[in-house]
Amino acid sequence: MEQNLHQQIDYYSRQLKLPSFRQSYLELAKQAAKDKLCHEQYLLKLMLLEYDERIVRRKKQRVRRAGFPAQKLLQDLLRDELPQDGLDKLLRLERLDFIREGQNLILAGNPGTGKTHIAIGLGIKACLHDFTVLFTTVPRLITQIIESRSAKSLRLLENRFEKYDLVICDEFGYISFDKQAAELLFTHLSLRAGRKSTIITTNLGFDRWKEIFGDEILTAAMVDRLTHKAIIVNMNGQSYRVKESKMLASL
Repeated sequence: MEQNLHQQIDYYSRQLKLPSFRQSYLELAKQAAKDKLCHEQYLLKLMLLEYDERIVRRKKQRVRRAGFPAQKLLQDLLRDELPQDGLDKLLRLERLDFIREGQNLILAGNPGTGKTHIAIGLGIKACLHDFTVLFTTVPRLITQIIESRSAKSLRLLENRFEKYDLVICDEFGYISFDKQAAELLFTHLSLRAGRKSTIITTNLGFDRWKEIFGDEILTAAMVDRLTHKAIIVNMNGQSYRVKESKMLASL
């Protein structure tokens, strides 16, 4: 009889997707009996356990769905090695108010100075604070837009893209693209302008963005759209990798 009861509890807890309940109900029942808890108190403990575990699973799921290429946490940053402007503004950025206010963040500077690490670190923290996040590179995003346009599913992609609380567009300026791709990217990023937050990492100053777009008018429009009320961080400095190479060479 008791075995059959446990089998039913196991079955229905699986059907209801209550993994923490299933794993802990027996142990908590024994503890409840020892502590002389009533049925309602025991039930509440089970519910709280499932609730807390579900929150943890949801946060992990948000991080996984964001598509980060690596787990780069803010606490792992070598802050003393950051360019001064990045260090000065990081405390403000860590509060994530720029996401709540729909502000863009532009991390601009030469390669290897921590732009992507900061972007991913802020993205992971945003996931843990229940924001929806997407990480992508600009070349990958353009490919997705073009493929969706060909498959006539562009509107579906746009609907998803504009709903994220935070989109991180990495490697802006690493490759140039033709006018059609530039126009599609401009239209796509404009969907979020003034409403949702976008982080851009770029190795080029705004005066060189024409090299990416090849069109002065489109470049001016893109700079204006992305930088309006944006937080701009100067990440020019010596590359971490160059510093590491020099340290190794001196050993």
